[in-house]
Amino acid sequence: MITYSLACAKGHEFEGWFKDSAAYDLQEAGGTLSCPVCGDTYVKKAVMAPSVMNSVTKAKGAATPPTSLPASVDSQKLRQFMAGYRKFIQENADYVGPRFPEEARKIHYGETEERHIYGESSIAEARDLIEEGIEIAPVPPDPGDLN
Repeated sequence: MITYSLACAKGHEFEGWFKDSAAYDLQEAGGTLSCPVCGDTYVKKAVMAPSVMNSVTKAKGAATPPTSLPASVDSQKLRQFMAGYRKFIQENADYVGPRFPEEARKIHYGETEERHIYGESSIAEARDLIEEGIEIAPVPPDPGDLN
């Protein structure tokens, strides 16, 4: 899995997760990438500037980068991340709807082919799956459904 910082033509920056760099290249060439904020399909890799501090810069008293961003930036980046994460799941897993607990058990116990799935369950059903040792995680809500 590889993560790239991406940006659309309207300036929205977000992360994209890909199997490898070839998967990114294929999606970029095919025009299948889109901004999770505005839907723009002109998406390119954003400039990434890693912050690296070595013993020399620390000794010279170089300023440490801030550990948190302003709240407005945090919430925007969080929404972008959640939208990208949800899109990744939708594109790489089978939707099983309310049959999720049943299908998760079948996969866990080897009764059906192993594959990635997503769907719905109640909190009690999710708790039961976890207690059985079945690994599950919540999928972020669709940002459009929150309005």
